[in-house]
Amino acid sequence: MPVELRRGSLHLTGSPLSFDARRKCELSFVSHAHSDHIARHERVIATKATLRFMEHRLGPIQSALPVPYHRPFELGRLNVELLPAGHVLGSAQIRITREDGHRIVYTGDISLDPSMTAEATQIAECDTLVIESTFGHPRFRFPDRDAVYTEVANWATAHLQRGVRPILYAYSLGKGQEAIKQLTSRGLKLCAHGSIHDISMLYTELGTPIDVRRFDGTFEDGEVGVFPPFGRSQAMKKVMPRATAVLTGWAIEPWAARRYAADVAFCVSDHADFPALLKIAKGSHAREVITHHGFAKELAAELNKVGIFARAVTQAVQMDLALS
Repeated sequence: MPVELRRGSLHLTGSPLSFDARRKCELSFVSHAHSDHIARHERVIATKATLRFMEHRLGPIQSALPVPYHRPFELGRLNVELLPAGHVLGSAQIRITREDGHRIVYTGDISLDPSMTAEATQIAECDTLVIESTFGHPRFRFPDRDAVYTEVANWATAHLQRGVRPILYAYSLGKGQEAIKQLTSRGLKLCAHGSIHDISMLYTELGTPIDVRRFDGTFEDGEVGVFPPFGRSQAMKKVMPRATAVLTGWAIEPWAARRYAADVAFCVSDHADFPALLKIAKGSHAREVITHHGFAKELAAELNKVGIFARAVTQAVQMDLALS
């Protein structure tokens, strides 16, 4: 098997390399710096932006290899290349070519949607594709992102005109910056919670300018607030009257707004939906697809229906199928 589960994390068989390991390990590729993908590893392979975000969240990284996109390098007997993943600024896929020529791609979290703050995705050709499956169930089919952000802007504007403060819930890294860019381009004035503002300043430092005021406990006239879904400011809770909305791919589900304690949920995601995951799998021309996380078994089943040999990483290979 090209990859295996080890201590709950994906690992490249026959090498010291792990993928997005959540526990400290000898060597890990980190696809992006969301908290559920990082740890204090002995050695890290990632893009410059991801390493900068990791340092912001974890402190100094002991031994890190910053790798530009499309710049292959040798790792022992392996040839390694990072490719854009379109998830957040600096997010990456990794393609590994073994000595026998077999190419393995691990996508990490990936999105094909055009973004104002993340690099455009490239579908990577390979022999084995290891693909994240967060929204791998057929029911996850997201609406057009631009149309949804226009809907969000209209919602916020309507509340401002009634004297109600609009508050948007978005993750501190990635979703928050994309929301600020999208809504600023639609003429809205925004301020951001400190955690989102800090990351926005790092985006600016890394060449993707994010212009937003830091929330200081009060709102200026006409401002829309952008806050993380959890761990919100106590000062924000005192803002009345207010209307709240969460930006999430889980808005497809009827319980989404309630889960985030919001009035409404807008379907905005920085993950690939089900049709996009199918497109990535087909476009990779992989002979084998290994799904992981989220709806892994469901995605594998759907891929098999369209003639792509696939399995969830937790499922054993069915040799009668593999050899037929």
